[in-house]
Amino acid sequence: MRRAASLFFAILILPLAAAPADLPRVFVKAQSGQFTQGGMVVLHLHEAVSVTLNGETLPQIDGRTVLGFGRDADLRQQLAFTRMGKSQSVSVALKPRQYNIQRIDGLPPAMVTPPDEAWPRIIAQAKLKKKARAIASKQNGFAEGFVWPIRGRITGVYGSQRFYNGEARRPHFGIDIAAPRGTEVVAPASGTVTLAEPDMYFEGGLVFIDHGLSVTSAYMHLDSLKVKVGDKVKSGDVIATVGSTGRSTGPHLDWRMFWRGARLDPALLAAGNPNQ
Repeated sequence: MRRAASLFFAILILPLAAAPADLPRVFVKAQSGQFTQGGMVVLHLHEAVSVTLNGETLPQIDGRTVLGFGRDADLRQQLAFTRMGKSQSVSVALKPRQYNIQRIDGLPPAMVTPPDEAWPRIIAQAKLKKKARAIASKQNGFAEGFVWPIRGRITGVYGSQRFYNGEARRPHFGIDIAAPRGTEVVAPASGTVTLAEPDMYFEGGLVFIDHGLSVTSAYMHLDSLKVKVGDKVKSGDVIATVGSTGRSTGPHLDWRMFWRGARLDPALLAAGNPNQ
C-alpha cells in the first residue's frame, strides 16, 4: 500500500484524565481520549480485568478496550470493573456539548429530498453500510492514535444541525475538510477496508475502515478509490482522493467515526487543526 509523501500534520491522542476523576488504577493502567459527548476513550487494563459500560461487557484485545459516546449521549455513564473477585462501579459524568447551526440555501430540490425513484437504491445501499459497520474484529488500530486523513480548511463540524433550503435535517455527524480535487486521502490509523464503493447515492465515493472492536471510520465524496474490500492499511497509507461526488456542493472530504451505534467526533480523535 502506497503511503503519503508527508505526514507532518499527524498528531496522536495524548493521555487525558477521566471526568470528573481518574478511573481506579487498581483496574486501569492508562487511558486516553475524552469523556464527552462525541468522544472516544481507550482503556489499558491490568491483567484479568473485565469491564462493563452501562451493564454491557466490553471486548478487549491486548489488554485494551474502547468505548464511545454519541452526539446526545446521556451525561451519566456507569462503568464497572472486576478482577479476581473484586469489583468497583464508577459513575462518570460526560462533558456536555453545544453544537452549531448551519443553513445551506439555494440547493436544487433533488439535493434536499431524493426523488421517489431513488429510494430503492438508497435502501439497498443503507444495508451495505449497516453490514460493514457491524464488523467487530479483534485488531487494535483504534489504540494507535489517529492522524488527520487530509490537510485543508474545516468547512463543516460534527454535531451541527443543518437546515437545507430552510428545512431542518438530521445533525451532521462528520467533519468536512475542503481540499482540491485529487488530494490524497490517507488512513488515520491501521485497519481493514470493509466497504469501498465508488458511486453511493448520498456519499458518492465511499470507503469504510474497521479499526477493531467496533471502531469504524468513513470517508465520503471521494473522487477515486485506491483500496478494495479486504485490504489491510496502516496509518498514512493512501486510500483515495478528494472529490465532490454524491450529494456534495464542492470538493471536500467528509470524515466520520463510529463506535457501535454511536457516531463520534473525528476532531476529538486527531488533535490540532488539519490546516496547520
